[in-house]
Amino acid sequence: MKKFLGFAIAAMMMVACSSDRSQILKVYNWSSYIDEDLIGEFEQWYEEQTGEPVQVVYQVFDINETMLSKIEKGHEDFDVVCPSDYIIERMLKNDLLLPIERDFGETPNYIDGSLSPYIIDQFRHITDGKGKDATEYSVGYMWGFTGFLYNASKVDPEDLRTWDVLHNEKYSGMILIKDAPRDVYSQLLLYFHQDEIRNEDGSFNLEAMDSLMYDCSEASMKQIEDYLCAGRDLVCGWEADFGKESMTQEKAWIDLAWSGDAAWAIDEAAEVGVELDYAVPEEGATVWFDGWVIPKYAKNVKAARYFINFMCKPENAIRNSFEVGYSSSNGSPEMLEAIIDESYPPIDLTYFFGEGADSVCVNPVMFADKKVIDRCCMEHDWAPEDTERLIAMWSRVKGDAMGFSTYVILGVAVLAIIMFVVMKVLSGKRKKSKKRRR
Repeated sequence: MKKFLGFAIAAMMMVACSSDRSQILKVYNWSSYIDEDLIGEFEQWYEEQTGEPVQVVYQVFDINETMLSKIEKGHEDFDVVCPSDYIIERMLKNDLLLPIERDFGETPNYIDGSLSPYIIDQFRHITDGKGKDATEYSVGYMWGFTGFLYNASKVDPEDLRTWDVLHNEKYSGMILIKDAPRDVYSQLLLYFHQDEIRNEDGSFNLEAMDSLMYDCSEASMKQIEDYLCAGRDLVCGWEADFGKESMTQEKAWIDLAWSGDAAWAIDEAAEVGVELDYAVPEEGATVWFDGWVIPKYAKNVKAARYFINFMCKPENAIRNSFEVGYSSSNGSPEMLEAIIDESYPPIDLTYFFGEGADSVCVNPVMFADKKVIDRCCMEHDWAPEDTERLIAMWSRVKGDAMGFSTYVILGVAVLAIIMFVVMKVLSGKRKKSKKRRR
């Protein structure tokens, strides 16, 4: 990471000293979400393909909204960014994206030649309501699904067939919930609307599931808020990133988690003798996707297109996937061969890799069996005011979830601060300080 920071600083200094943006490519991506060595390799590859030099300025963000605000309100001239599905949908609606042209001259088109048909189909569910095809404006990068990471020695897998395990008294005080309101809300929407999303034969109606993901009605929001509040005494934490470690240390037994995080935690826990596993409730779940896009205010569209194409090369997609620990959107034969692991039982991956992949030995937490994917749908974007209502609801759910121990900790912290201030006053050693913004 130090090498990366030095590289970024040098690149930004180059931007400051040069007005020729045709030689600068500004990339904005999630933290720890790429094989860093590929950045320099792209610069060399781009010059080989085009005869033109390019310097990558690589910056990172921690949440979608930070990235979106810089582009939507600040008109930042990033050339390539990597938002999640619902943000891609919002950017498409707000005309913040440029089409990604596939003509690379003599350079192969790895984008259309390597993406999984499943990813392409899912991205076509991203809509702006005006008929734009999202696959012309975005290219899949990583993807995953939602379920429960659990301690195999403490939790009965049968209990995880339903999202209602969040109310199971057997696991009181041992449940973690992802601090991600949209992801939690969406799973419970599916839980409460089983009759609407099932066909007569019991199979899932994916169109009905897709439509349900737009439901932000007052009634549904209240129903889910009441449900979460009724079970919050069973919750030991609302986690953004500490869930993996808590599960590995057996401080919790169940964690509502994303598949990529679960795969990492399972491997880490195994090294210390803790057996974790992953399950997706039979009532359905959501899948998520991150993808490359070219924002409206990009200055180097050509290099941006080539960068996306470069990341879609099978060997580069494999390296990125193995480096960051998430499943790639690349559905090439090379990717299929790379993920085969005979230590796992065979599963059906025809939905992702096509015919011939009906019995493949892979990690089912990274690439789910078709029968799991057949009950999964994608989340959608809402109007800003509806998103604000969801965030307000989420704050109410978490805000009253402080138990006695939490109040004790807060009390001790407040007392320590008071004592510190008093001692400073008595000793006459108070100093002026500067305010810092984060």
